[in-house]
Amino acid sequence: QVQLVESGGGLVQVGGSLRLSCVASGSTFSSSMMGWFRQAPGKEREFVAAITWNGLAIYADSVKGRFTISRDNAKNTVYLQMNSLKPEDTAGYYCASPKGSAGSSYSQPRSYDYWGQGTQVTVSS
Repeated sequence: QVQLVESGGGLVQVGGSLRLSCVASGSTFSSSMMGWFRQAPGKEREFVAAITWNGLAIYADSVKGRFTISRDNAKNTVYLQMNSLKPEDTAGYYCASPKGSAGSSYSQPRSYDYWGQGTQVTVSS
């Protein structure tokens, strides 16, 4: 069974930075795509970023240039560095992993089979 555990969320002021971490266990992490999603109250879960097994990063337009996804296969960990945070970035942030390949549907939550419990990010203005 794959387990994903996020950490690093918190309260930050507008323009500040946070780094989220997600540690994976019970999986072949080094060969898996990993994704970050977020969900604000009353809104649908939305794609933030994904990274392929070999380090190709993909971003939602809303975070491009501000967020950076990376991975350390030796530590079974994926990171999300978030800079220049805005109030609209406030949400629960979740990491996720598909059983196989998400393919061209990497931005769709239904393409992912394993999810962490989430970590809250709150940006105050």
